[in-house]
Amino acid sequence: MGNLVAIVGRPNVGKSTLFNRLTKSRQAIVSDEAGTTRDRQYGKCEWCGREFSVVDTGGWVVNSDDIFEEEIRKQVVIATEEADLVLFLVDIKNGVTDLDADVAQILRKAKLPTLLVANKADDGKDLYGQYDFYRLGLGDPWCVSAATGSGTGDLLDKVLEVLPEKQDDGLEEGIPRFAVVGRPNVGKSSLINAFIGEDRHIVTDIAGTTRDSIYTRYDKFGFDFYLVDTAGIRRKNKVTEDLEFYSVMRSIRAIENSDVCILMIDATRGIEAQDMNIFQLIQKNNKSLVVVVNKWDLVEEKSQAAITTFETAIRERMAPFRDFPIIFASALTKQRIFRVLETAKQVYLNRKLRIGTTKLNEVMLPIIEATPPPSIKGKYIKIKYVSQVPDTQIPTFIFYANLPQYVKEPYRRFLENKIRENWTLTGSPINVFIRQK
Repeated sequence: MGNLVAIVGRPNVGKSTLFNRLTKSRQAIVSDEAGTTRDRQYGKCEWCGREFSVVDTGGWVVNSDDIFEEEIRKQVVIATEEADLVLFLVDIKNGVTDLDADVAQILRKAKLPTLLVANKADDGKDLYGQYDFYRLGLGDPWCVSAATGSGTGDLLDKVLEVLPEKQDDGLEEGIPRFAVVGRPNVGKSSLINAFIGEDRHIVTDIAGTTRDSIYTRYDKFGFDFYLVDTAGIRRKNKVTEDLEFYSVMRSIRAIENSDVCILMIDATRGIEAQDMNIFQLIQKNNKSLVVVVNKWDLVEEKSQAAITTFETAIRERMAPFRDFPIIFASALTKQRIFRVLETAKQVYLNRKLRIGTTKLNEVMLPIIEATPPPSIKGKYIKIKYVSQVPDTQIPTFIFYANLPQYVKEPYRRFLENKIRENWTLTGSPINVFIRQK
């Protein structure tokens, strides 16, 4: 079970700077694809061999200059409901403000581990400002400078000390985990109930602590998997129903703890920004994907043309990753519900596909010969050999070339598409690396 740390605080105290500081080692590895707007709000931090997720609540408000204090309070409440630990950021140069005092009150009530972090302690003189913060009642302030990095190492040591160690979730290994995700009111619970039907007693519920997902073992009709269900675990807080930030915070754990994500989209509303945020979380975590367009029974126009238009729109929005199944279903009338399970199972198997090296070279080398990478500065790039790396989380292919640094993103994508054309990897993300031979 991954740990989740949320950074809260009023605007301009340096939340994004701290977030970047904590996740920077990873950001370099994660692709900088354009179009991932809210990428800077969620990332992973690795420290002393342990990894946890970090969410910056600051990026979720539209115009952060005249941001409503009400919004900030809501976010803090959501953060306390979802996270394992809160980093409450204050500005050591400014001292305690009224809004800081309000946030502190919410955090004291929440009884959640909280570290008070006094940011912008850039030189020794600033440290005298820390004593003001004792009146927030949240213990010793940790003085750091997110901009220069001073003090962040000690802070991270403390974070690891406070975070619970990974518990074993008691699930059998090797059994796929499917998570049903999507924004509020898209029909996640209905879909899960449609899967499980009234025969709830066949199913064993393995409940974790309140903050964890609930796993439901489903083994009938030739299927055997866990459903990761995050719906309806905590008290439904009406205020937060429509907040984008809320649906993302709710989805993080389910996505991190699954193999295949079943992303539900509302047929009557089309694709919205919130769907894209959840899709980006799925991609960032390298999870396999099945898209289910729910409430198809409510759509007037059900012609093949309407289906094609809808499909194209979804793939366009989610490009460059287009190779995933889309199912038009209705959780209410149970139409095509079974197809969803069959497809999720197939997508899981695709994720596990192993291609023999000989076969891989037989197919790929002639393609590369016919369409070699474009030469750069008069240098010709030769790719001589390709192999699949064994035992990786997702299918990973290495192409060995004489000048790997000159192979650009479009050609990598070309190689990925050719692999997908020749082998069934639908729904599964794949890695393509070019290395020195």
